[in-house]
Amino acid sequence: MASAHNTTQQKELWTRDFLLITLGNLFIFLGFQMLLPIMPVFALELGGTEAWAGMVTGIFTLASVIMRPITGRLLDRQGRKGVYLGGLLLFFLCMVAYHWVPGIVFLLLLRFIHGFGWGASSTASSTIATDIIPKARMGEGMGYFGLTGTLAMAVGPALSLGLASRYGYNTVFTIATASVVIALVFALLIRYQEPEGRANPDLANKQSIFEKTALRPGVTIAFITMSYGGVVSFIALYAAQRQVENIGLFFTVYAIALMISRPVFGKLSDRKGYSFAILPGMIGVSGAMLLLFFAHTLAGFVVAGFIYGLGFGALQPALQAMAVRNVPPSRRGAANATFFLGFDLGIGVGAMLWGAVAELVGYQAIYLWALLPIGIAFVIYWKARHTMGL
Repeated sequence: MASAHNTTQQKELWTRDFLLITLGNLFIFLGFQMLLPIMPVFALELGGTEAWAGMVTGIFTLASVIMRPITGRLLDRQGRKGVYLGGLLLFFLCMVAYHWVPGIVFLLLLRFIHGFGWGASSTASSTIATDIIPKARMGEGMGYFGLTGTLAMAVGPALSLGLASRYGYNTVFTIATASVVIALVFALLIRYQEPEGRANPDLANKQSIFEKTALRPGVTIAFITMSYGGVVSFIALYAAQRQVENIGLFFTVYAIALMISRPVFGKLSDRKGYSFAILPGMIGVSGAMLLLFFAHTLAGFVVAGFIYGLGFGALQPALQAMAVRNVPPSRRGAANATFFLGFDLGIGVGAMLWGAVAELVGYQAIYLWALLPIGIAFVIYWKARHTMGL
């Protein structure tokens, strides 16, 4: 009887702690998503060029990339909750500081520091989630967990752009700050028990800060998010150049598509294999880039956003589940850090690269050139699919 009860517990997904970490993640991502679409425009208003606007996103991501492997080691050695709370506190302090940015140089410095808080809090949040989710339901669980980022994306960018145009940037910063405060409250309520088998400090010192089994999924997602960096960083400026209004609908429709595809493809990858989610996802994001290249109306942007959401919603949970599913608890922090390092590195490199492309040949060219990293991701995945156990 006890054994049967334990088995049932091990397969239960919707526990109190899973709900708390998932809701906390929602509000972390809401604060993050509210800043994404306005930062390039904010940088231009402070006197920056298109290249500087790309750097505002890129330098944030660079800091996150630096912080993720450090966070992974701290999570595996020191424990999850303290690292999570520390990252959230830094995230909160930076949100407050946005209210008093005097110029572009200060903004770049603040974005760099903010990236450390984002890297720590988001890596810790995902690691706690992978500790809580039963292994047999990892794809499904990460699909639902990832929906919080999707919901934030549905609300955050559109809300941010609307508030910024009507009330100014400080109103956006205030609401984003409040969102992080709510995440802190949920974090404090988690009754989190550290998993058995936490890394021995002496052994951890000899282990790599990167998890080997997460490298291929991490590299694959890096090339996917390199194209994603062009979407999130420059879509508002591209739409304005096309004289398309209400571009916030792009993010809303994109998020709705993500909400549809994440749980569906999460379950499919658990039951049929990762390729059943990843390959259709790559086709979807590629098709969306072509549609964005040719888009001249709001309808064109909205259709592209929906297709991109379906594709990205299939890809990301499957790749993350692949990165963490077969690693021991003592290496889950490193595995999540490795995966998200690739995720952030792709966005950061993409934002800076596409900023330079926009300055040279215009915003439209971004969405044609963005097909190249998606193609590279396909080649990497296709060649490695056997060694990744697909």
